[in-house]
Amino acid sequence: MLADRGYDHDKYRRMVWDLGVKPQIARRGTEHGSGLGTQRWVVERAFAHLHWFRRLRIRWEIRDDIHEAFLSLACSILCWRRLKKLRPR
Repeated sequence: MLADRGYDHDKYRRMVWDLGVKPQIARRGTEHGSGLGTQRWVVERAFAHLHWFRRLRIRWEIRDDIHEAFLSLACSILCWRRLKKLRPR
């Protein structure tokens, strides 16, 4: 699990370890450049792309299966757009 300095507390580290997950949390008071940002950026960018779809940004669906269907559709559209850009011409 990757986290920023806002989660640098022993309580959070213990909770994650108890779940069997190794935490990688940036330490407060240390220099920036730990390298966690380059990995977290990928996840945050993916969430930003999904927020292009208004229906996912604000969850209107009460049923989980319908919301999950829209999420799958949005992921498919994002992958299709990415593959379309990579296609050689």
